[in-house]
Amino acid sequence: MPIKGILGSMILLEYEAKDILKKHGIPTPYGMIVKRVSDALDVPCVLKSQVPTGGRGKLGGIRVIEAPDELPTAVQSLLSLDIKGYIPSTILAEEKLEIDKEFYLSIVIDRANATLQLVAHKNGGVEVEANDPDGFLKIDLLTTTPTALGEQLAELYDIPGQTFALQDLAEKLQNCFIKNDATLIEINPLVLTTDDKLVAGDCKMTLDDAAAFRHPEWNFEQTPASANFVTLSPYGTVATIANGAGLAMATIDAVAAAGLKPANFLDIGGSATTDSILASLRRITDLESVEAIVINIFGGIVRCDEVANAIIEAKNQLTNLPPLYIRLAGNNSLAAKMILDSHGIKLYDDLADCLEAIK
Repeated sequence: MPIKGILGSMILLEYEAKDILKKHGIPTPYGMIVKRVSDALDVPCVLKSQVPTGGRGKLGGIRVIEAPDELPTAVQSLLSLDIKGYIPSTILAEEKLEIDKEFYLSIVIDRANATLQLVAHKNGGVEVEANDPDGFLKIDLLTTTPTALGEQLAELYDIPGQTFALQDLAEKLQNCFIKNDATLIEINPLVLTTDDKLVAGDCKMTLDDAAAFRHPEWNFEQTPASANFVTLSPYGTVATIANGAGLAMATIDAVAAAGLKPANFLDIGGSATTDSILASLRRITDLESVEAIVINIFGGIVRCDEVANAIIEAKNQLTNLPPLYIRLAGNNSLAAKMILDSHGIKLYDDLADCLEAIK
């Protein structure tokens, strides 16, 4: 799977993503930003921690508030809650939707076929990754008419009365994706309310930071993500870390040639430290479909023992870290082997052995 261009991705917070959706006519819940306990809110409402990572709900980052006296404690708690290494400076307070059904809807860049792909599933929400992969509808947006798109989504979601609304939503979402130089827009859940309205209940959005020169209006809380990290597929099962763009691309190609699904491109460069490598591994844990991580390092400027120390630290800090398949060679590789051996972590002789072990 050769990479057709390396893009840096700017990860937006939910409220930032929804602001963009609203500008393109896509319905979202009424909401406001909260930065301190004293901010006045109406109840019932939903409080959402604004951190650039998934899995907030399972980690206590989303609270449903039914009574005013619950607000101060909930706001204070969320503003101090660490979620995968992130503590929010902002909370999104939204109206509590009356939900009939929840669906999944996203647009991603299909780099292998140089097109945009719409991905949908009839079941949305916090357990979407548990859905049968064969149940996802995948549509090439550049070869599908809007009418056919609305019909296919209505059939998948089993809501024939919403065919035209889904056609309109899909058109607006595609326009939003293109106009904002997005690399991913994921609406999960897409909510059908009890009064038959389709609303973006949550939104994850990443933008191509190389396109910032076209967007003087961009002013987001988060700084641009590393230009050396690219999400290739939200459904990829094997994440990769390497040093040097050439080795990183060769690693991805080897993963694909082995019949596995690469999830990302990540070049940690020549000045990687324990902290930067740990941050890279933390970022990979946000890719919910990843089942294995291949670490393929040829040490020159990068010291293999530094990588080994980062791996140990990551295993101590990240409880959701997928299994690691590690090949380290070059600068201080013997010291790295001793470090990993002392913690019972296997080191493989070459990349082929790593991939065979995964298979």
